[in-house]
Amino acid sequence: MTGVAALALVCGLVGGGVGGFVGYQLGGDSSTGASALDESKPARSASTAPQGSVQQVAQKVLPSVVQIQISSAQGSGEGSGIVLSSDGLILTNNHVAEGAQSGRLTALFHDNRTAPVRVVGTDPKSDLAVVKADITGLIPAELGRSDDLPVGSQVVAIGSPFGLSGTVTSGIISAKDRPVRAGGESGSQDTVLNALQTDAAINPGNSGGPLVDMDGRVVGINSAIYSPGSGQEQAGSVGLGFAIPIDQARRIANELKETGSATQTTLGVTITNANQPGAQVRDVIPNGPAQAAGIKPGDLITKIDDRAILDADALVAAVRSHNPGDHVRFTIGGPGGERTVDVTLTGQKG
Repeated sequence: MTGVAALALVCGLVGGGVGGFVGYQLGGDSSTGASALDESKPARSASTAPQGSVQQVAQKVLPSVVQIQISSAQGSGEGSGIVLSSDGLILTNNHVAEGAQSGRLTALFHDNRTAPVRVVGTDPKSDLAVVKADITGLIPAELGRSDDLPVGSQVVAIGSPFGLSGTVTSGIISAKDRPVRAGGESGSQDTVLNALQTDAAINPGNSGGPLVDMDGRVVGINSAIYSPGSGQEQAGSVGLGFAIPIDQARRIANELKETGSATQTTLGVTITNANQPGAQVRDVIPNGPAQAAGIKPGDLITKIDDRAILDADALVAAVRSHNPGDHVRFTIGGPGGERTVDVTLTGQKG
């Protein structure tokens, strides 16, 4: 069985499982020759790290990354988050924040301070949440633009895989606009992401942590990994990780911060997979944007602007990548042949 698994770590590390120590008895070699052990050279400092290096990126971003600890009657776990404001606003995944429903959340910051966390707002459909820690003096992350990031760009992922806070890995953007269906840890969420794909190693516990460009700007929120075999929640990285693009996450986070809920971009149809590439329209919602544009039940949507639509999830992901009010062109196939229609997308709360 294969699939895509959300990344919150749902059980703690077993004592002794990490950082084990093996001792060796040292012999009495009295050699006086030159040895690599005689003198150590200082490591390169952050100020002298090469511009655009992983080291420089890590030094810039690590103070803005948070470990979110989950404690409940069902057990403990960890996720990650990014600092949005100096007074404790944090952006993370919904499937991390949902741990507060049956337990409590605690934030561990880069300077080793801790603070309790309360939920400000959640959006299961985008797998995003904003939470607030009772703390001041934090360093907010710098947000970039995911739309401007070409495939092949170098990126760095930072978070708490398997509870190991402050872990830094690197890779590239392997693909963009990847439709990914991912479920929450408790099965309470079914999310279709319009994801950035990366081969940077991300693992359970990386959820909600940043994917950043080589200027240290957040371009994505790590959310899911491809997991071959069974036991998807605890599988490790196979080089197929998925992040929510920051251009989408920024809008959702602002709404969650202001109102506690988010607006989802909608076309106003229910859809299903077809026996050919495309998304089949099953029903059209009265007075919605699809009806206004003349889309009908039975139509096969094959493109949005220049983006090919291969199945129903691809259509959901493509629509959600836009903002309410965006004007887009749909290519439609059906009994009457191919046609194009212009649609003004709308928003729906919840």
